[in-house]
Amino acid sequence: MSNRKNRGDGSIRKRADGRWEGRYTARRNEETGKLIYKSVLARTQAECKRQLREAVWNREHEVAPLTGLAQETQGASAPQMNCQEYTIAQWLQTWYDLYAKQNIRESTRLQYSYFINHLVIPQIGEIPLTQLTGLRLQILYQDLRTNGRVHSQKRAGSGLSPKTVRCVHMLLHAALEQAVRAGIIAKNPTMECKPPKLERKEMKVIQPEQIGNYLQAAAERNVLPMFFLELTTGLRRGELLALLWSDLDPQNRSISVTKSVSRLNGELVVSQPKTQHSIRTLLIPQQAVDLLVQEHSQHPNNPYLFPSPTTGTMYSPETVARIHKRILRDAGLEDCRFHDLRHTFATVALQNGVDIKTLSGMLGHYSSDFTLDTYTHVTRKMQEEAAEKMGQFMEMKL
Repeated sequence: MSNRKNRGDGSIRKRADGRWEGRYTARRNEETGKLIYKSVLARTQAECKRQLREAVWNREHEVAPLTGLAQETQGASAPQMNCQEYTIAQWLQTWYDLYAKQNIRESTRLQYSYFINHLVIPQIGEIPLTQLTGLRLQILYQDLRTNGRVHSQKRAGSGLSPKTVRCVHMLLHAALEQAVRAGIIAKNPTMECKPPKLERKEMKVIQPEQIGNYLQAAAERNVLPMFFLELTTGLRRGELLALLWSDLDPQNRSISVTKSVSRLNGELVVSQPKTQHSIRTLLIPQQAVDLLVQEHSQHPNNPYLFPSPTTGTMYSPETVARIHKRILRDAGLEDCRFHDLRHTFATVALQNGVDIKTLSGMLGHYSSDFTLDTYTHVTRKMQEEAAEKMGQFMEMKL
């Protein structure tokens, strides 16, 4: 009686081949009225139970089944069961809906959806998941490097950047690793291929002796507080523009970085910063505090720290990039990206004795090693200068 009562929750058994099978009622055939059964297969009893629970949950919530080993039959006894495998397209959508979407930022959700639907599925979506190989993925990566924008219906004849292709690789690695854990495939084919190496963009910085000219040009354009704060904190552009007046603590000379703004589908969207390490409180110089207080006095009822004089809301990232270019031109300086102001801050900080661990925390990096790797050219020069000083000191002792 108990088995009949809990029939909807499924049952499990150990098969002759040593694997565990979980069998559950999927739905009822609308034409014949007979029950349709599905099964999940796993190597261990615990894994089988987990897959069965997920399959029943999927059924209750009308979600595509989780496991690619699902088997469907009709009738009460159902002696014959035909294996129904996932295609790559089906699994990627299942993985995205059940595992990825709830745990990533909105900007990342849109990026994942674009990668899946415009870059991967059009090329390999129909391939059965169990037949995907590292060689086929390598061909995909190469094609995206040379013709990726054709597949995404953008500029014909141009390929995607190494960074974008590596992001596609990381998405596929995560999705296929979950398929391995679910017992759908035996191994992750992304482990058998090599994504393209990243191309480091040239880092340009404003030289210390040029910073005064840059700030003077910013003052003449009435944006000195914003760019002074940038050069004394190294905030990411989205973090800088999302700051509210309430994020400033004048008494403790600090600002709280808890959000970032970016453009998604043509709209400005405020979300959490890039990583958890990016949520931080930064101490700032008194000069920065004075400039920010003065700036706020010009629009005391506006919640934004840097409201746009045109819209009254936050600046768009594109507008601030254009202002930065004009400041460079006014100051007679070499062209560089707004992001290079972040590099300028980091370089000046290192040259003035700020240690790597402290700088890493200020920049919101996930590790000091990443900071050290990013600014190796600066630290090497500092080491050379230190070695020269030590040599001069020891020479006097001879």
